[in-house]
Amino acid sequence: MPYTITAEQEMVRLMARDFARRELEPLAARRDREELFPADVVKKMGQLGLLGMMVPAQYGGAGAGAVSYCLALQEIAYSCASTAVTMSVANLSTEPLLKFGDEQQKTRYLFRLAAGDLLGCFALTEPGAGSDPGSLQIRAQDKGDHYLINGTKVFITHGAYADVVNLIARTGPEKGNKGLSAFIIEKGTPGFSVGSREDKMGLRASNTVELIFEDCRVAKDNLIGRPGLGFKIAMSALDSGRIGIASQAIGISRACLDEAVRYARERKQFGRSISSFQAIQWMIADMATSIEAAHLLSLSAALKKDQGVPFTKEASMAKLFSSEAANRTAYLALQIHGGYGYVKDFKVERLYRDARATTIYEGTSEIQRLVIAREILRD
Repeated sequence: MPYTITAEQEMVRLMARDFARRELEPLAARRDREELFPADVVKKMGQLGLLGMMVPAQYGGAGAGAVSYCLALQEIAYSCASTAVTMSVANLSTEPLLKFGDEQQKTRYLFRLAAGDLLGCFALTEPGAGSDPGSLQIRAQDKGDHYLINGTKVFITHGAYADVVNLIARTGPEKGNKGLSAFIIEKGTPGFSVGSREDKMGLRASNTVELIFEDCRVAKDNLIGRPGLGFKIAMSALDSGRIGIASQAIGISRACLDEAVRYARERKQFGRSISSFQAIQWMIADMATSIEAAHLLSLSAALKKDQGVPFTKEASMAKLFSSEAANRTAYLALQIHGGYGYVKDFKVERLYRDARATTIYEGTSEIQRLVIAREILRD
């Protein structure tokens, strides 16, 4: 799919690149080491329009589109993958409101989400329900003029810092994917609290927590769409989210390649730079080729989204290939560094840890293959 980036899209990419190198790169290692969530930086990202890139201007967003989002997120992830996760989930959290919210909900939340005045998160996963949303146990009971929610969500990105939560809960008696509904719930709602924080291998500057709901009373106005639309809303949001994770993975891969090339040129063995050895050159060639392929796949999915045509298959292909390519690229970059790649003084060590999660969240590689096969066999 040949695609030429427009001047406007390139301007967005360069803006994100400049911001990432100036604001994120210098402190990324420290934030990872000390698990510091970059709340101040996230606020600046909202002011730049990076948190509401798909939100139309009429609701205060940048209206930049998915291709611009893809390019910008790659640049953020290049400098700090943890911050890229926050950017990805913040943008994902606007999708349910954009597609299924009523005018009152859009006016109430989208302006502030796009500006960074509010930070949104997405709560789907539970202790016993990850890849299978049909196993969700959290329940929202209809009490006439409100819902009463009870249950726990886990692995919620920046859940401790989010001002609003997109929650998928069971409202009907049906089993499986039916009977699920979507809600938007504000921080401070009685009965809603933040639980334990996860101590993760990578993405350590990205806060990940459990959310607990104990007789949490939520007004009927907080229901997104109509009852029973929860699964459709979740899957729609995840389609867009997978473009984000693909872009994050590509940014990590590009950073791995640049670190590997820099080190290979500087490192001397047997009297010459290791970049002159064919074994190293082939590693670099494989890394660069997989990055280019991942980039084109992500652009294909993003372009379809911008055109308003179905992109489920393309998003899963991009997420699958880009995330697995990121893990291969991180492996090769660390291998080129040898023993130095295994110590925390070198960026590649952090990149290696950060890359690992990309094949897991927002649908594992195995789930992506199921989605892709289902879409092909349906045609």
